[in-house]
Amino acid sequence: MEIGMIALIIFLGLIGLWLIFYFIPIGLWFSALVSGVRISLLQLILMRWRKVPPSIIVTSMIEGTKAGLNLNANELEAHYLAGGNVPNVVHALVSAQKASINLDFKMATAIDLAGRDVFEAVQMSVNPKVINTPPVAAVAKDGIQLIAKARVTVRAAIKQLVGGAGEETVLARVGEGIVSSIGSAESHKTVLENPDFISRVVLEKGLDAGTAFEILSIDIADIDVGKNIGAELQMDQANADKNIAQAKAEERRAMAVAHEQEMKAKAQDARAKVIMAEAEIPMAIAEAFRNGNLGIMDYYKLRNIQADTSMRENIVKPESKK
Repeated sequence: MEIGMIALIIFLGLIGLWLIFYFIPIGLWFSALVSGVRISLLQLILMRWRKVPPSIIVTSMIEGTKAGLNLNANELEAHYLAGGNVPNVVHALVSAQKASINLDFKMATAIDLAGRDVFEAVQMSVNPKVINTPPVAAVAKDGIQLIAKARVTVRAAIKQLVGGAGEETVLARVGEGIVSSIGSAESHKTVLENPDFISRVVLEKGLDAGTAFEILSIDIADIDVGKNIGAELQMDQANADKNIAQAKAEERRAMAVAHEQEMKAKAQDARAKVIMAEAEIPMAIAEAFRNGNLGIMDYYKLRNIQADTSMRENIVKPESKK
């Protein structure tokens, strides 16, 4: 029993020591003290209660102090509670100081909370980044399509990182500038002979305005000749004109056929009227006989005239066929 009690006391004592050293980070306090960082042990204990890892704050303050920065523990703790990346901000401040870049703590934390990597931005300010554009197709005035690829060298503009547009905007503007410069060329041969013509035109447009970058150079990496867009458009226009002409010709043919059918109908109607009129002739002759307007000799003369006319028609018809 006594051995069990002793073991239990030792176990409880170890747990107590662990809790003491967890809530009272004496090791961190001593490391800060020997590194020249003035931070109280009570402040480290309160960090535990505020759910702030004291190791992150102390390590960042040691790094900043050794680099000659004057950091405040309360400001670092506030940035951590706001969701910021404290070590990354301190790394950026140290790098900016070494590179003689004007970057203060307030600006660095604002950039970090804006969702940008402030340390990467400082590195990009020292070592510019090259962005490769996707293939950009444009058509010169002579109708020949050119496909260009460019390399854009950019440097981060620290003061414009908050609220400035990103890489996508830069690429879109550069692509628009390439299309505009190629489209203004009189011939595709001019662009192929002088690729730097595109770079000069695009750089003069000030495409980095309102972005988080400063464009240092635009180099045309490759230019390929694409389709003859002008010829294809002319062919399409010719086909469209042909289809329109065919449609109009078909319309005229249909109108001619309709007119012919109309004339045939009129002719048939006229022949029908003639036949009807001829059918009434015997009745008119009979009526003339009854009324005494036509004598027998007049009737025979009429018959002779009809016979003579029929004979003449029979004589003329064979000659007309020859």
